[in-house]
Amino acid sequence: MSTDQVPTPHATAEQVEAAWKDPKLANVLYHDWEAGTYDEKWSISYDERCIDYAAGRFRIAAPWDGRPYEHAVELGCGTGFFLLNLMQAGVATRGSVTDLSPGMVAAALRNAEHLGLPVDGKVSDAETIAYPDESFDLVVGHAVLHHIPDVEQAFREVLRVLRPGGRFVFAGEPTTIGDRYARTLSQLTWKAATTITKLPPLQGWRRPQAELDESSRAAALESVVDIHTFDPADLEAMATRAGAREVRASTEELTAAMLGWPVRTFEAAVPPGRLGWNWAMFAYHSWQRLSALDAVLGRVVPRRFFYNALITGVKPR
Repeated sequence: MSTDQVPTPHATAEQVEAAWKDPKLANVLYHDWEAGTYDEKWSISYDERCIDYAAGRFRIAAPWDGRPYEHAVELGCGTGFFLLNLMQAGVATRGSVTDLSPGMVAAALRNAEHLGLPVDGKVSDAETIAYPDESFDLVVGHAVLHHIPDVEQAFREVLRVLRPGGRFVFAGEPTTIGDRYARTLSQLTWKAATTITKLPPLQGWRRPQAELDESSRAAALESVVDIHTFDPADLEAMATRAGAREVRASTEELTAAMLGWPVRTFEAAVPPGRLGWNWAMFAYHSWQRLSALDAVLGRVVPRRFFYNALITGVKPR
C-alpha cells in the first residue's frame, strides 16, 4: 500500500465533532472504525455465495461476454468485496483498490493476499483518482457514489483513468425512495433489539455496552458520510454530462431490501458469531427468494421504488 497514512480505528469525541463539518474526514473515521469488523457485519465472504452475488450485480448492470478485463480498479473499495469477488468470477485479471480510508485499503490488500490475487492499492479520493490517465480497462464500485461529495466530478475522473472503450460499473447505490424505508426499518430494528436484550433472559444476546456506545457514536456519522440518494434518471444524467456514453441505470431489491435491512441491523446489534451459520443461510436464501420476486415486480413497478441503483457506461473511443 503506497501510503504513509495510519488508520484511526477509534475516533475520539473531538474527531467526531470535527467530522460533522467535513464529510471526507467523516468517511475516513467511520470506515477506519468499521474496517476490522466490516466483513463480519455485512456477512461478506470470498466464496461462492459472494462471488455469485458480485458477478450477478455486474451482469444486471452491464453486458459482459465472459472475457476478463485486463486491469480493473475499485473506487471506495472497503475491504475489497466487489472487486476481489469479481476477479474470482473471472471479470478481471489484475486489480487495484482505492479508498479514502487507510484502514479499508489495508483490509482489502490483506484479503487479496490471502486469496492470492494480484492487487495493488492506494489511499485516494474518488474526485482525484491517484492513477495516471488511461490506466484501466474497467472501473467498479459498490455502495460508494453516495459517499462522494461531487459525484459528477468522480464520473469525470473515472473516464480520465479509463482507456478508450473502457467501462465503469457501480452497484449498491441507494435510491431516494428506497433509502427512506430502509432507514426507517433499520432504526426500528436497532431500537427493538437493543431494548429487548436488556431483559435478563436475553442478556446473552446483548453486545457489551461499551461496544454499543461506540457503535452508536460512530454510526451517528452515517448522516454525514451518506451524502446522497439517487433517482436513477438523475444518476444517468450525471454520468452523461461527465462524458460517458451508453449510460444505463437499473434498479433491484424492493421486498428483498425490506427484509435485508432489518436482518443486517439485527446482526450488528448482537454479539459477533452469536447467530451462526444457519442464520446466515436463512438470511441469504430468503434474500434470493425475494430477489426473484422483485425481478417479476420490476416489470410493473417503476425503477425508482427499488432500493439499489446500478449504473454503467463506457468511455468514448
